[in-house]
Amino acid sequence: MLRLFTAAALLATPAFGATTPAENQMKAAIATEAPRHEALLEKLVRQNSGSLNVAGVKAVGEMMRAELEPLGFTVQWIDMAATGRAGHIVATHKGNGRGKRVLLIGHLDTVFEPDSPFTGWSREGNRVTGPGVGDDKGGLVVIVATLRAMQAAGTLKAADIQVVLTGDEEKTGAPLADARRDLIEAGKWADIALEYENVATENGQDFATTARRSSTNWELVTTGRTGHSSGIFNQSLGYGATFEMARILDEFRRTLIEPNLTFNASVLVAGTPAALDEPGVKGNAEGKTNVIPARAVARGDLRSLTPEQDARIVAAMEAIVAKHLPGTTATIRFFDGYPSMPPTAGNRALMAQLNQVNRDIGLPEMLEMDPSKRGAADSSFVAADAVTLGGMGASGGGAHAVGEWVDVTSLPRQALRSAVLISRLTQEKRSR
Repeated sequence: MLRLFTAAALLATPAFGATTPAENQMKAAIATEAPRHEALLEKLVRQNSGSLNVAGVKAVGEMMRAELEPLGFTVQWIDMAATGRAGHIVATHKGNGRGKRVLLIGHLDTVFEPDSPFTGWSREGNRVTGPGVGDDKGGLVVIVATLRAMQAAGTLKAADIQVVLTGDEEKTGAPLADARRDLIEAGKWADIALEYENVATENGQDFATTARRSSTNWELVTTGRTGHSSGIFNQSLGYGATFEMARILDEFRRTLIEPNLTFNASVLVAGTPAALDEPGVKGNAEGKTNVIPARAVARGDLRSLTPEQDARIVAAMEAIVAKHLPGTTATIRFFDGYPSMPPTAGNRALMAQLNQVNRDIGLPEMLEMDPSKRGAADSSFVAADAVTLGGMGASGGGAHAVGEWVDVTSLPRQALRSAVLISRLTQEKRSR
């Protein structure tokens, strides 16, 4: 259950109106250290840390340990060998215990495994290109720059902050409950959570991420009575596995589409026989044009904005699957996935407080990002317990693709936003 940290409490925070001397110190420190942070970004990017590259993820974790420990954080490496992944960084800074507790979330891994052809680092003007440069190594640098600025200005000393950097955000380990145990616990500790995936930017306008949709995978299996194709549709043989699959997917399309909901059938095989491998990324099927297919398998994902929407749509999908054409069967199963991060009043009030920061430091106000345009992220695992904003990281594009890039001028901008916001939050008295 979301703790009592309401929109009213946030909006009741006194307006600051202008930057303080400490906030001016943060700005100066961030500007002075810009070359250092760009060098750190290059170092992180040149180290491959694909989700399955255990040694590489650990190496990036050690780089982040080297940044956080000198700032007074107690840094733990949480081994995740039991889930098939490297592990996580959990870093804790103990302040005076009076201000809001703030959780910073990022991830050490990327989608680019060691065998990816996309490697290295290049720069052209303010654009830097490399694997994971924005997702999420730019976010890691923003976190470091933020905390170093707070230290320089003296606002870090009293602040209660945790930093959780997962090592498997791009390809989560299993079981999911174990893979996200430490992050969920950090969310229960925190009053506020800030997630450092890329800041959403369109046409030069930065957007605040107050919500993210869920991401759940599903598998649909249909079966039919096989036989000569001349007998399809009759009472003896029925409709076959492929037509049952088509019926279900088409009814999903015709009846379930609504705002903030998507469901994608990403891979499908049918034949006699037909199968997908366990990860669901490769399949095989055999058959002839004159044989009714005995089996069809499809896998896809389901994304929704709230737990209520998710539960309703899952029930509707199950009801559609249960109908069956003559001579067929069908089953659907859903796998553990990322929960949703609904756009709560608390999240929106935190966005309003961020916009007060923007006004005070001379940046344009941020609009609320359409959640249908954002993917899932680790922030969703804490959103039920802490007021949460996502997309606090660097600005760039091409995430998960060859040519991924970041605008390095966004690093100081995002760090200043964060440093001022976190400093103000951690100076506010906790209400619980």
